[in-house]
Amino acid sequence: MDLTRQLPRRGKARLSSYRVGYRPGPPLTTHALETPKNAAEAGTGLTILRYLDLLVLALALPLFVLTGLPLLGYAAAAAAWLVQRVVNALATRRAQASEDPRTVVGLLAGSMIGRGYLVAGSIFAVGLAGAREDGLAAAILSITLFTIYFSTQMVVRPFDQPSPRR
Repeated sequence: MDLTRQLPRRGKARLSSYRVGYRPGPPLTTHALETPKNAAEAGTGLTILRYLDLLVLALALPLFVLTGLPLLGYAAAAAAWLVQRVVNALATRRAQASEDPRTVVGLLAGSMIGRGYLVAGSIFAVGLAGAREDGLAAAILSITLFTIYFSTQMVVRPFDQPSPRR
């Protein structure tokens, strides 16, 4: 079966109609036309990825209780993690609303440094206030949450950016 057609001489027909598999009609499928333009509405998979660290934090509580790990360490790490997520959301919202690039960089960099100090300080404080095992449990949970958050943000972040206009 020959899939190619004989091209007409100049001026007889448009070249684009002689592509293999060409069918006249709309250039996009109905699925592509119905796909949401807002990346925040991208679907359940991205939403789960965006909040995977919080899901792991919630699932860690039964693990801590059942295995007898220090709950003071869990409470300190969970509180610090939740506070830093709220600070991140507020700083990101303010940065997106700003027109000045220096303000955007200042907000994001300042919140990043402050959030790191908040989590590290909470680990240090719980290690001093409670037993060393409390600090160790808080440190391991915080590092696990950070690793999950950082990895998922690398996957999700491109979908948060507006697509370039063509």
